[in-house]
Amino acid sequence: MTAISPPTLHGTATVLRPIAQHDAEALAKILAEPEVAAWWPAYDAERVRRELIEAHGPVVFVIEADGEVIGSIQYFEEPSPDYRHASIDIFIATAHHGRGLGADAIRTMARYLVHDQGHHRLAIDPAVTNVRAIRSYQRVGFHPVGVMRRYERNADGQWQDCLLMDALAQDLH
Repeated sequence: MTAISPPTLHGTATVLRPIAQHDAEALAKILAEPEVAAWWPAYDAERVRRELIEAHGPVVFVIEADGEVIGSIQYFEEPSPDYRHASIDIFIATAHHGRGLGADAIRTMARYLVHDQGHHRLAIDPAVTNVRAIRSYQRVGFHPVGVMRRYERNADGQWQDCLLMDALAQDLH
């Protein structure tokens, strides 16, 4: 049985399209930028292929703005009907930070997950020190839930705390 390819999603300023093999180099280049690598460490083209393109689990999209690859967004789904929700991860090239493109991509993904996939709750979990991301997620409608202590490794290999944030369908802006 083959998986159904997700649709291309159109936001106000971004297009989210399913990731393809030819995206590995462009995404690896973005992930190597110091401001991106601080949150997504140690990615090269091979790891992009292995974990973003060929992995089974997350549904991964490339984010484009004006026809240029500017990042990636992915979601994971909890399929159990009693816990059904989705969580989102995103990265954007440094040159495109502060332009509202990340918020547009998250808003676009959130609409898809709520309206087309039937989720009532979405989650995202930035590092507590990633203030720029937290502000962006709050603009979309995510609210802090609590700190997950020593949740993930940072670029230096040290455990760092992350902020669990969620949004219910009615919270989304």
